[in-house]
Amino acid sequence: MPKRRLAALLLICLSLAAPLRAEEAAAPFDGDLQRLAEILGALHYLRGICGSNEGAKWRSEMQALIDAETPSGERRTRMIAAFNRGYNGFQQTYRTCTPAALVAIRRYIDEGSKISRDLTARYAN
Repeated sequence: MPKRRLAALLLICLSLAAPLRAEEAAAPFDGDLQRLAEILGALHYLRGICGSNEGAKWRSEMQALIDAETPSGERRTRMIAAFNRGYNGFQQTYRTCTPAALVAIRRYIDEGSKISRDLTARYAN
């Protein structure tokens, strides 16, 4: 009888733990998504101080990324933190648009485009 109870307890524990493990599992492209989110945050700040008059374009792009990926829990938190890290990193460094800020914008647009193309080519249906 004790073996049956132990087996039943083990099955209950495994069934309760399975959903937690599924949510915590990272997708193979999560690193790329986090980098893309960080780039979007940087662009949101830099394009704003450089007078692009784009409003919330880059924040909207981030929202579209979250809507398309529909991450939950820790994955969502990491994506949002990456966006904020990109924004805050440049906010601490640049108060006005400079030639270096314009170079950073061009590089981030190139890098973000490359990440988007690579993810689409590798993982899109």
